[in-house]
Amino acid sequence: MPVAFYMDVHVPVAITEQLHRRGVDLMTAIEERTNQLPDNELLVAATAAGRIMFTHDIRFRALAEQWQREGKPFAGLAHGHA
Repeated sequence: MPVAFYMDVHVPVAITEQLHRRGVDLMTAIEERTNQLPDNELLVAATAAGRIMFTHDIRFRALAEQWQREGKPFAGLAHGHA
């Protein structure tokens, strides 16, 4: 089953464009006009869309770890260093 991503604004546009060219299913926070949301609300939006949040923002990693400890559901997080 293919993975669908929700791209955070912290991911360089070049990465998003290359993934898109390769046929990766993705949507961006900018396209969805959610780029001004706080991280927790953005993670909720990604989950509601059934997509894994893709980010370079270390704060998302801390948020996801906190949610895991608290048992809060979310679709997933892909984090990479910039």
